[in-house]
Amino acid sequence: MKQVNPTLEFGREFCGNLALAESREWLVTNGIGGYASGTIAGGMARRYHGLLIAALEPPVGRTYLVAGLDETVRSGGEEFALATHRWASGAVEPRGFQYIDKFRLDGTMPTWTYALAGARLEKRVSMQQGANTTYVQYTLPHGAGPAEIELKALVNYRDFHASTHAGDWQMRIDEVEHGVRVVAFDGAVPFYLKSVQASCVPQHTWYRDCFLPVERERGLDYHDDHLFGAQFRAKLKVGESITIVLTTEDSAALDGDSARWRRAAYETELVNASHQRNLPIAAESPDWLTQLVLAADQFIVKRTLPAEPEGRSVIAGYHWFADWGRDTMIALPGLTLATGRPNVARRILLSFARYVDAGMVPNNFPNAGGKPEYNTVDAGLWYFEAARQYFAATADTHTLQELFPVLAGMVDAHVKGTRYQIHMDPSDGLLYAGEAGVQLTWMDAKIGDWVVTPRTGKAVEINALWINALETTAFFARLLKKSSELYEAFARQARSGFQKFWNEQQACCYDVIDSPGIGNDAKLRPNQILAVSLPVSPLTPEQQKAVVDLCAQRLLTPYGLRSLAPGEPGYQGQYLGGPRERDAAYHQGTVWGWLLGPFALAHFRVYGNGEMAMSFFDAIGAAIRMYGIGTLAEIFDGDPPFTPRGCIAQAWTVGEVLRAFSQLARDGKMMSKDQTDQPGETATP
Repeated sequence: MKQVNPTLEFGREFCGNLALAESREWLVTNGIGGYASGTIAGGMARRYHGLLIAALEPPVGRTYLVAGLDETVRSGGEEFALATHRWASGAVEPRGFQYIDKFRLDGTMPTWTYALAGARLEKRVSMQQGANTTYVQYTLPHGAGPAEIELKALVNYRDFHASTHAGDWQMRIDEVEHGVRVVAFDGAVPFYLKSVQASCVPQHTWYRDCFLPVERERGLDYHDDHLFGAQFRAKLKVGESITIVLTTEDSAALDGDSARWRRAAYETELVNASHQRNLPIAAESPDWLTQLVLAADQFIVKRTLPAEPEGRSVIAGYHWFADWGRDTMIALPGLTLATGRPNVARRILLSFARYVDAGMVPNNFPNAGGKPEYNTVDAGLWYFEAARQYFAATADTHTLQELFPVLAGMVDAHVKGTRYQIHMDPSDGLLYAGEAGVQLTWMDAKIGDWVVTPRTGKAVEINALWINALETTAFFARLLKKSSELYEAFARQARSGFQKFWNEQQACCYDVIDSPGIGNDAKLRPNQILAVSLPVSPLTPEQQKAVVDLCAQRLLTPYGLRSLAPGEPGYQGQYLGGPRERDAAYHQGTVWGWLLGPFALAHFRVYGNGEMAMSFFDAIGAAIRMYGIGTLAEIFDGDPPFTPRGCIAQAWTVGEVLRAFSQLARDGKMMSKDQTDQPGETATP
């Protein structure tokens, strides 16, 4: 079993405080889009908290099946109710969090130790890789004698975004060998609750008006109903375990010990692969580094496609995001290449290549006969950067030969023009994108017809990416003995035209230029940092330094960069309220964790001080304890204390920290400013 990370242990003083224990959330995943998640307190604070959220159409079709197991333990003549529930009445009953002596992560496996008078009970949750199967194991390591355990299984069947108001809903719950089979309604996918060690009796009683405090904070429906569908009973002797298996597979293996060891072995392999490849995991490495390698794996999912049966994709964030093109391409190098998994990177690149259309990468994949959506200008540009980094890490010319026609076609489509007025302006070589009512860059919040951050025109990071895409294509063409002259000419023109972004008055870049009705947008945003951090910078050394210094002064926080500088019109320092209020703040001051990686690399490029650049990750150890335990949040408030918000686990936050850290851990020669002719060698993950 892999050694426990001491950073991710929480004692009684923490677990016994309900507010603190509810503010920390755990996550386990299955590699096909399903997951289990909850709080240290053991209860549900979100509609997304449960023990089995199954991906019925992997990696989507996520359906909420099992909410939890309410445990009652009898030991030493006393009875202990270990569950924690909040109710709409305001009551908290039972209050099982009071018995938690310790919580820790074993790899990604959440583990509770309950102190029950003279006995200790351990509870572990894990999932089977590649299957919608959750294992909940209870072990009695210490005690004066055997203990009796009773478990009430709370089930459901709903879209994971929804809430249940049951009314007179009758599910069909039938006895099967070792447990029960649940059919929520005609046509629903059956699921099973089983145990070899425990007896099981079907039940049918609704638990109504469970209260979800985080959903109330988010301005959403915060009541939920769950069905008490089965009761398990067992006697535990000291040193023995019982396992409850929650699954959509009738033939799922029921041995909890074997499942736990398989999970531990799988995670050990992940860490070993990263150590053997790129990441300098050693005794002196920060505790969080190994943990983020495991966190990285949680986003990688199987995505079977007609032309790519072994396809892979990336879940953008947990709990609610699916696999998106932009997020996948930004996160790919850190999640796969920095962790020693180039074959996964290759499969992702090939999966998306099959769906390139009119020069654009889909922002999401089609499901069950649906069509992909092509509503992002930067997903395709990040695809070039992901391909560049893949080749730099592997020198895989076979895959490059397969991808090059796709990349060349994408350049051609952008030059000629494609959807949403995306086209190269022949006068300056820069890329224009956008039209009224659409938002194509990563700052894409929209409320009804209100586009919160309209960035129609020539956006600074889009053109930094465009220049790098042209340079990468030229480099690949030379490598494959093809003509590179056209790409080189486009790149020269765009590099020269990029000087239009320079705002002499503020000594930084405009965020957008040539914007209809606006002209040049001078708001201080972080997008310009990519014009320094990407392999080929179109800025002079003096301009690069000015950008880094200004971003450090006004945008940098311990966890990322603000999306808008304090003092700018529209700045909002807290991401709070209902959907409208939160969307209005999303890119108006909210801190984005993924930008910490590009900033650190940009700082190193300008100052050449590896120790200082590494210091920008000093708060990561605290960040993996603050919100999603063992992983990194999507966003943080723009104002101190920079409270984490949004998704508890975000792919591009984890990916960019891993990528930048691994790059900075090297001797720095890959960052040489003299190697601009070979972009594949200037910023390798």
